[in-house]
Amino acid sequence: MRVLVTGGAGYIGSTTAEALLDDGHEVVVLDNLSRGHRELVPARARFVEGGVDDPAAVDAALGGGIDACLHFAALMEAGESMRRPEAFFATNTGGSLRLLERLTLAGVQRFVLSSTAAVYGQPDVVPIDEDTALEPTNAYGESKLLVERALWWLASLRGLRVASLRYFNACGATPGRGEDHDPETHLIPLVLAAAAGRRERIDVFGTDYPTRDGTCVRDYVHVADLADAHVAALHALEEHPTMVCNLGSETGFTVREVIAAAERVTGRPIPAVDAPRRPGDPAELVASRGRAGRLLGWEPKHTDLDEIVESAWEWHRARWGVQTSA
Repeated sequence: MRVLVTGGAGYIGSTTAEALLDDGHEVVVLDNLSRGHRELVPARARFVEGGVDDPAAVDAALGGGIDACLHFAALMEAGESMRRPEAFFATNTGGSLRLLERLTLAGVQRFVLSSTAAVYGQPDVVPIDEDTALEPTNAYGESKLLVERALWWLASLRGLRVASLRYFNACGATPGRGEDHDPETHLIPLVLAAAAGRRERIDVFGTDYPTRDGTCVRDYVHVADLADAHVAALHALEEHPTMVCNLGSETGFTVREVIAAAERVTGRPIPAVDAPRRPGDPAELVASRGRAGRLLGWEPKHTDLDEIVESAWEWHRARWGVQTSA
């Protein structure tokens, strides 16, 4: 297929674009480079610089015909969404709807959305399955949920074949591709930055949660596994016209366990300071991945925490010029 990948200069989008190319597809990447990196776009892909809210850029990307769209372009930081909700609804919701309008006019038949576990908010039952109530606690989750709702209507009224893939915590690195956000808010790269001496410490937000060591539990899924799931979803839309699937490992790790894993992998001490809870942080977010297994035939390959952290450390260490010895 000829596949349009929006946000294909980002961490997950570029990794998925590479996986699509390896699977034999032609790829067009559309990215405005506001948060992505041009060097991450695979050399084999055609690149169009522009945003999903720019009809001319979208039409240029669609030139020559497109069979499917994998949509990653979005603002993604939950805390920022509570400070700038207007920007998140304009970009994530409004931009997606403008993109979908152009895709519909061009006759694109398949659409895979990069969604999020944030659509669930603070669930009462863990692991979380796809029938859990959708009650976002931040504007980021709500901005993605509104797109999911719009996709349901387009599937019903336009026959668009759609998959919404709800990520838990993306992590890890592949050769040449890792997390490089500005500002960085994800735990593993922050912990590794502390190990490398690039930040003074790690703040542990909340130590009195009802978990095994009092810190938050999260489900970490390797970026290569996420990419594989998107390729699988593209194929599964042939048989299943609409799908909603969680993407997680079905295993959770606490903040302290992630810090300990980073100390084992790097051989370096990581200063950690206990801090108050952050508003809206659930105690535990762990995915049920049964539906992804049934519909996509997907199972994560990278589930060992030390292996995940080591892949990220190798990428960051090379990027920062950190020596192997402590």
